[in-house]
Amino acid sequence: MTDLIGMVHLQALPGSPRSERALDGCLEMALRDADALQAGGVDGIIVENFNDVPFRAGRVDAFTVAAMTHICLKVREQVGCRLGINVLRNDADAALGIAAAVGADFVRVNIHTGAMLTDQGVITGRADETLRTRRSLGAEHIRIFADVLVKHAVPLGPLRIEDAVEDAIARGLADAVIVTGTATGKSAVRDDVHKAASVAGDIPVYVGSGVSADNVAELVPPAQGLIAGSWLKIDGDVRNAIDVKRVRRLRSVLTSV
Repeated sequence: MTDLIGMVHLQALPGSPRSERALDGCLEMALRDADALQAGGVDGIIVENFNDVPFRAGRVDAFTVAAMTHICLKVREQVGCRLGINVLRNDADAALGIAAAVGADFVRVNIHTGAMLTDQGVITGRADETLRTRRSLGAEHIRIFADVLVKHAVPLGPLRIEDAVEDAIARGLADAVIVTGTATGKSAVRDDVHKAASVAGDIPVYVGSGVSADNVAELVPPAQGLIAGSWLKIDGDVRNAIDVKRVRRLRSVLTSV
């Protein structure tokens, strides 16, 4: 059965420019969305500091790590499905630290290998640091889900998706790869998913943006998993809460594919 992972987009955390809620308010909304995702039948959840814009290009602040650890621990206590952590824009060390502290199952890393031009400037993958951090934590069980040619970014030079996938797996030792569209809510191109799967071998390929009940048949197969966020919200608006009916609909469509 196709793996379905839902996103918990955290409200702007205390200390970030758009923060309007105390930590308890952010926690309450995160638990609400996590409950709705689990009730709708997802296999996993990724907690992400989605509203902490503008994002740091590198390390996030200590108070961001502290806030996310607190929230993720409560989510871990409340839901039984797999839990993933993504610290935007690209703080894999923080994500691994949080994951190890709260008992999460995987982390998502937007730029794991290579370099991309983003709205935060040029971000370089640090697979070497990430894998050594994981080893030093004794946390090899925490899987690394690596985006390839990630959304909201472009490579610094011509790069085929097949080569990006091969580098992420063979040289970056990623445990799964994620193919996205150009931006949040924009679907991945079916041809890109096929190309990624053609070189991924036994490593699972996920689609990580623009997933909806209307395009599942275009993506599965070859994708073995889907990561859904915006479409699962009320009215498909990323600013809204998770709509459990939409989660159930997507789960139902996936079951029939």
